[in-house]
Amino acid sequence: MGLLPRADVKRRQADKFMDVSKSRTNLWQRWLKTGILAVLLFTLSIGLDAAWWNFGGSKKPQQTLLPSGDAITDGKALLRYALPIDNQPVREMQANLESISTALRGKHWSDITRNITKVQTTSNQRPTQLLSSVPTECKPQAESIIAQISSGLTSLREAAEVEDKEQVQTVRDELLELVGQLEQLMVRGMTFEVPSEYSNLPQLLGRATVAIETNKGKMTAVLDGYSAPVTAGNFMDLVQRGFYDGLEFTRVEKQYVAQVGSPPGPEDGFIDPDTGEYRAIPLEILVQGEPEPIYGTTLEEVGMYREHPVLPFAAYGTLGMARPDEDLNGGSSQFFFFLFETDLTPPGVNLLDGRYAAFGYVTEGKDVLGKLTQGDVIESAKVIEGASNLVQPSMYSGRATRTTPRTSKKG
Repeated sequence: MGLLPRADVKRRQADKFMDVSKSRTNLWQRWLKTGILAVLLFTLSIGLDAAWWNFGGSKKPQQTLLPSGDAITDGKALLRYALPIDNQPVREMQANLESISTALRGKHWSDITRNITKVQTTSNQRPTQLLSSVPTECKPQAESIIAQISSGLTSLREAAEVEDKEQVQTVRDELLELVGQLEQLMVRGMTFEVPSEYSNLPQLLGRATVAIETNKGKMTAVLDGYSAPVTAGNFMDLVQRGFYDGLEFTRVEKQYVAQVGSPPGPEDGFIDPDTGEYRAIPLEILVQGEPEPIYGTTLEEVGMYREHPVLPFAAYGTLGMARPDEDLNGGSSQFFFFLFETDLTPPGVNLLDGRYAAFGYVTEGKDVLGKLTQGDVIESAKVIEGASNLVQPSMYSGRATRTTPRTSKKG
């Protein structure tokens, strides 16, 4: 998603923006409907996978692999899988609980019961393995969460036995929230360092939650600094500055994107008051199984056609960084909410993945996105959790420093 000029005076500059313009969007949709894109993707997948980008070394990659099978389209699930942890039992618990939703749609009650049994077996018989990844000081909290999961599984089984679809969904969602809390306790911090050339930019070292209020309603989004520390850090810094308050949505295409973040005046991005310069954000993509993000290049350009980002554009309400057409490292303040056009997002394949940086997901209030039109306004955006995870660049040393002491294990 490239930048979209904000007002009529900016429309004259439109040709230099938007790698994915509306006309190209329509072209891609025609390709998809006629099968040309399918042929292209097949050719790329079998003909170009010999290319290899070596992040090399002996660094152990963070464990963020998504399970095989149908594409995951729930932002909360994607955030759970994106956590940099290495604990197989908890991942199995999560996968079995996640799959209940699919079985529920088909009313496959025997499958649901089997999944419940698998989760109960893990929670009851493998607590030591579950706790092995949790720091000592957090083990009491983890033990309490495991106990709550075991209790909740009893309620889930009871609801499944009477085939109460609504109750099964509700309890399943509650259990996944607990599993997510347990997984969060297993995170030992960042697993890589951001390259020094970006030390002049804000960085989110962990996660944060932002409340976004528009004239059409309220939303909550989680920013993932574990996977996109520079992109998420830039956005969070601008939120804390109040930059987005009062800005209009300059582009809304139903079932595609809602874009916002162009400031008043001739500029297309944020001008840092300390330097008087346009703050440019590099393209930043963490690939599944790799130890650190790729910066400044698309996955196509390094031959990683078959690889998948840790944060894919697979969920309705994915937050993505907009950028100029010809400048991969020219993003600044403009971002977009991905509205999940199914033609552009067939299962497991995506025209935005690897070309644009995702940095979080809307987790609450996603229905608001469907109400937005061009000209609607972000009335306010505020950080409500994880503020201590933001680090700011030091003007003296050139190194990022925390804005406040870290006092919580969250985020």
